[in-house]
Amino acid sequence: MLNQAVNNFTAAATSEKTIQLSDLAGQQVVLYFYPKDNTPGCTTEGQDFRDLHEQFAAANTLVFGISRDSLRTHENFKAKQSFPFELISDPQESLCKLFDVIKLKKLYGKEHLGIERSTFLIDQAGVLRQEWRKVKVVGHVAEVLSAAQALHANN
Repeated sequence: MLNQAVNNFTAAATSEKTIQLSDLAGQQVVLYFYPKDNTPGCTTEGQDFRDLHEQFAAANTLVFGISRDSLRTHENFKAKQSFPFELISDPQESLCKLFDVIKLKKLYGKEHLGIERSTFLIDQAGVLRQEWRKVKVVGHVAEVLSAAQALHANN
């Protein structure tokens, strides 16, 4: 999928918004998939995106967090953490499947299907330019910011 146009999608997001990829043309987009609202790693990752939000904006980059949680849960999580970006609810896993982030995971010895923490950087023309899979939270958002800034500088 790398260096290919991302299929257009429409998704429900916080702040009663509907996000359509085609409407975002002219801006870079970061989509970060995470397992669950209000869990330690997901909270830290969101806080890191929040703390660097102005730098992403300066690089003409919009950030969206995506999980299977409901919009209600997302709204609470967003408010509690003061996230300046929208969270997309994907309970039907349509975006998760589009980006192939549903993986078999083990928790306490039991296997289940869940979201593998992953991030995708899409350029101004809607082409996927970089992806990170099996993300470790520490240092990740700074790495994504560097890639967004480099991509912006080349446009």
